[in-house]
Amino acid sequence: MNKVLLVILAILLPPVAVFLQDGVGKHLIINIVLCILGFIPGVIHALWLILK
Repeated sequence: MNKVLLVILAILLPPVAVFLQDGVGKHLIINIVLCILGFIPGVIHALWLILK
C-alpha cells in the first residue's frame, strides 16, 4: 500500500516522493534539478527510484 501511494505522489510531486523514499541526499538534488529542467524527467527519475 505504501508503494502505491509513493507512485501516485511521484506522478504528482516527484521531489516529495523522492524525499519520502530516500530522505535528503543526492537523489533528491538530482530530482529537483530534473524537475526544473522538465517535469517529465523528474517523474521518470522518481518512479525509477521508487520501483527499483
